[in-house]
Amino acid sequence: MKAVTTDADVDVVLPCLNEAAALPWVLARIPAGWRALVVDNGSADGSAQLARSLGATVVEEPRRGFGAACHAGLLAATAEIVCFCDCDASLDPALLVPFVREVRSGEADLVLGRRRPRTRSAWPAHARAGNLALARLLRRRTGLRLHDLGPLRAARREPLLALGLTDRRNGYPLQMVVRAADAGWRITEHDVPYLPRTGTSKVTGTWLGTWQAVRDMSRVLADGRGVR
Repeated sequence: MKAVTTDADVDVVLPCLNEAAALPWVLARIPAGWRALVVDNGSADGSAQLARSLGATVVEEPRRGFGAACHAGLLAATAEIVCFCDCDASLDPALLVPFVREVRSGEADLVLGRRRPRTRSAWPAHARAGNLALARLLRRRTGLRLHDLGPLRAARREPLLALGLTDRRNGYPLQMVVRAADAGWRITEHDVPYLPRTGTSKVTGTWLGTWQAVRDMSRVLADGRGVR
C-alpha cells in the first residue's frame, strides 16, 4: 500500500484485545508521520508483541473495558490531535486524514465517522438497532443530529482531557460526545465505509454483548454527566 502523506503530530489510539490477525492490516494503513498507540487490554494472542514488531507504541491497560483502553491511550498520547479507531480491521485508519484536517483548520472540535456497512455481515442487525436507539436518545439529550456512535473520531488532546471522561466500559464513546456537546463543541459527522471485522466482536458479536453496550451507554445518558 502507498503511504498517505499528511501533517505529523497525530496519535491514533487503537484499543486492542486479541487482534493479532487484524493488526498488520490496520497498522499498515496508519498515515505516514502519525503514531499508532496500540492499547493492549489483556490480549492472550501475542497482539502486544506483534504490534511492537510492526513499529507501534504499545500501552498496557490491565483493567478490562473499551473505555479503559481508550482512556489509557488518551493519557499516553502526546500529540496535539488524537484519533480513535477500532483495531479489528473494520475501519481504515487512513480515513482519519480529512477528520484531522477539519480539526486542525478549526472547522470542528470533534469529528465522528458514521459507519456505512459494505456488506450485511459487517454490522449485525441487533447491533445496528441498538446503535439507532442510542442515537435517537442522544439527539433528544443534546439536540445533535448524529446517526452513529462509532469509534472513528478525531479531536484535540488537551480539550479531550478537560472533558474529565470517567466511563471505562462501553459508554466511553457516548460520554465523550455528550460532554463535548455540553461544553459547546462543534461536532461533525461523515460517512465512512464499514468492513466485516477480523475475528469475533467482543461487544456487538452477540445479543448479550450488544445489550451490555446499550446498557452502559444508557447509564451515561441517564446520569447526566455520566459519573460512575
